[in-house]
Amino acid sequence: MNIEQLYSIYQQHRSVQTDTRKLKANDIFFALKGGNFNGNEFAAKALEMGAACAVVDEAAYFTVPEKMMLVDDALEALQQLALKHRQQLNIPFLAITGTNGKTTTKELINAALSAGLKTYATVGNLNNHIGVPLTILSIQPDVEIAVIEMGANHQLEIAGYCEIALPTHGIITNIGKAHLEGFGSEEGVKKAKGELYDFLRGNNGTVFVCNDHGYLTEMAKGIPHIITYGGAEADYTGEAIADTAFLAVQVKGNSQVGFIQTQLVGAYNFPNVMAAVAVATHFGVPEKDIAPAIASYVPSNNRSQVIQQGSNTIIMDAYNANPSSMKAAIENFAGIQADKKILLLGAMMELGTDSIKEHQDLVTLLERTHWDAVVLVGGDFKKITHPYIFLENSTEAGKWLQQQQFEHAHILIKGSRSTGMEKVLS
Repeated sequence: MNIEQLYSIYQQHRSVQTDTRKLKANDIFFALKGGNFNGNEFAAKALEMGAACAVVDEAAYFTVPEKMMLVDDALEALQQLALKHRQQLNIPFLAITGTNGKTTTKELINAALSAGLKTYATVGNLNNHIGVPLTILSIQPDVEIAVIEMGANHQLEIAGYCEIALPTHGIITNIGKAHLEGFGSEEGVKKAKGELYDFLRGNNGTVFVCNDHGYLTEMAKGIPHIITYGGAEADYTGEAIADTAFLAVQVKGNSQVGFIQTQLVGAYNFPNVMAAVAVATHFGVPEKDIAPAIASYVPSNNRSQVIQQGSNTIIMDAYNANPSSMKAAIENFAGIQADKKILLLGAMMELGTDSIKEHQDLVTLLERTHWDAVVLVGGDFKKITHPYIFLENSTEAGKWLQQQQFEHAHILIKGSRSTGMEKVLS
């Protein structure tokens, strides 16, 4: 593969696509493969649709030599092109990983940084082996700082992304129980997420560390530049005010950021807000502009969205779930002042041999608080003992909710992506 030739084409056509359904004229199309598809089969169609070039990795599909490039592996070519582009960008690259809160933290930081700098951040949750290079290749020459989200479900994944993104700064939001099938244990999660710290430690990097999580402070030892945030004893401190559905934060110290009224649910978002304060302040965003920028962020895509439906207040947090995020959501919901509280919780996935225990532990947590109703949906909730309503799927849960005709209630809806708990309201 001639990366210089490919980069020369990219410099003329700075938009890359891997899906013909999203293709625009003059895009470069990469023919990636998946379990159920072969992008090579769509290469000719991409050219017919106006693509400037198609990168294929099977000779049988190399049918238009003047507008195609044949490589050994299209995914590797995409990643190498991203690395080549990254090496031309002399700007800070902030990488974000962690068990919970990656996307929310990324969005808050993007909002805060954008109040003073030309910022580009990962769109949605394009945080995997395809999304990371696509994000890098979307960064235009006028961008002043990049924010890259990195997800992982197995060892050495984050390390691989770091070799492409070459981050100068990093954040691990937290370490919890998620993707245990791939990581093996919570220690395995810590090791995998810690690959970001390892890269920064070896490359004169800077980390923003939540001092409220002692394990992160310990993990960060040896990194050349450490900036801390949290509730106390940190470079940037604040206090969470969460007695209503929406979190407010009072930033302390000599900061001019002051009071931030967010549109986020739950005190568990406090570290995410403080991360945004720390990052934006560090990079010189005027402090008076940080609070309004963070306050303007509205969660979407079923991530802790607050929905008013008649007299009911619904917290829709159905994008994903694992034991640590479930625990945080339930404890936060328990602390909200409300006359009537209903929970509809979908099963948690990818927990391997720990799954039954983790679902049983969740029931034990639920039993500590009085709820007006609890519905457990699907998966391993079926295999454990509990005193609550069990329904097979989110469609049944939606029918149940409609039949109850609740008024003046607070309703928490949460579950793993595959349970489709957002369908409860459809």
